[in-house]
Amino acid sequence: MNDVQPTPPAPDPLAAVAALPGVAEAVGLARQACEELRWHEAYRRRWREVRAEATVRSAQASAALDGARLPVEAVRALAVGTLPGLGAAGGFARAGSRTDEVRPDAVRTDGARTDAVGTVVLGALRAGAGAERLMPALVGRDRTVLPPLAQMLSRLHAAAAGGRVENDLVGRTRPAGVEPADLRGLGPAPDGEQVAARLDLLARTVAATSAPALVVAAVVHGELLALRPFVAGNGVVARAVARLMVTARGLDPTGSVVPEAVWARQPNLYLGAAAQFGTGTPDGVAAWVVACARAVVQGADEARSVADAVLAGRLV
Repeated sequence: MNDVQPTPPAPDPLAAVAALPGVAEAVGLARQACEELRWHEAYRRRWREVRAEATVRSAQASAALDGARLPVEAVRALAVGTLPGLGAAGGFARAGSRTDEVRPDAVRTDGARTDAVGTVVLGALRAGAGAERLMPALVGRDRTVLPPLAQMLSRLHAAAAGGRVENDLVGRTRPAGVEPADLRGLGPAPDGEQVAARLDLLARTVAATSAPALVVAAVVHGELLALRPFVAGNGVVARAVARLMVTARGLDPTGSVVPEAVWARQPNLYLGAAAQFGTGTPDGVAAWVVACARAVVQGADEARSVADAVLAGRLV
């Protein structure tokens, strides 16, 4: 009788990325920053408020990277429906409120025309809130199971792009022959048919990998920027998904790290690092992952400032 040899397990699809020079050290520093943040006093009882305010700041910075710049005070007011000239838009910054009630047509510069900046910011708020709703609670034993990547992207794009693109393109990838309207500084985007195949590969990679959360989030973030699978709103969606993954996969259980604020202060560095990732070279991929890790480290400092403000009762 012949001995039956067990089938060896398939190699982790992101093991090579995790092993690139500089990545392990950068991942370790990001992990340390998030672990130290977790001990802040605000996360004992007021973590929901900290997380909600972090989502406001994340949305403000993410929208700024798309060219839609508003002060954080205006974004916070927009989120809770108190910006002058804005009707009731549904609460967001308050714990337990709903952000999907924020309407894409709520901000107008006249009686008829939707303000483009307000539309992008509202989309970033809705996408951020959609990601936040999928995050696991900081306390308790409940575990959040994320939906499949394709479904998650569709939902977040519907949140980000409502009022920004034609209805038949909301939540749907670009048809063949249609170019994305954003992130043109990254060079030509793959055609719609290539996008579908690469998104499928990305989804299978995310489902199969046990690489560190930072590596997974960085790869998903970078690949979405490279693919630009939607007509518009690609950056907002990519950043919302990345923020969700670092929380859902355990790197930042507080859900309050704000790497977007770091990128918004250095947009050229952000686009340059994303372009390096898009080359697909080991050096380019490693540089992007390390840059994402550094943004998480600095984003943890931003989260600490948010936590301090929540405890003091003075959001700034």
